[in-house]
Amino acid sequence: MNFRYAFQKIVDLKSNEKTQAEWLLSSAVTQLREEESSLSELRIERQGIENLLVDASAASTTVSELMLFQNYLTHMDRRIDAKLSDVLNAEEQVTTSRHHLSEKAKEEKVWFRARDKARDLFLADSLKKEQDALDEMAITRFKRPS
Repeated sequence: MNFRYAFQKIVDLKSNEKTQAEWLLSSAVTQLREEESSLSELRIERQGIENLLVDASAASTTVSELMLFQNYLTHMDRRIDAKLSDVLNAEEQVTTSRHHLSEKAKEEKVWFRARDKARDLFLADSLKKEQDALDEMAITRFKRPS
């Protein structure tokens, strides 16, 4: 007699939901890393432009060229601000995904424990029935006239 858990499909569903939550977290973390990398590249580019502006101001450069550099720096600052917003959104998504994964892991654990408890009860019941059968055979053998 094999153990068959009546709610095994629910256990499988909870396990699949947890796996899906892990994938979503992995995706969110990847997105966060990409946004942080992009932000870092923008900051490096801005620093390079700032260095060009400093070099240009030290050399004989027209005011219009200096204004062009300054306008580009302003543009880069706006891009960096937008990217910072993207990074914050990605961090929120990672936090949300972690919380979701935590909830799914708890649900899965509850259902695994319920299944394990049902299996333990089944095994205990099976062992009791087997022991009762052995006891019955022993009593029958003992009562049999020799």
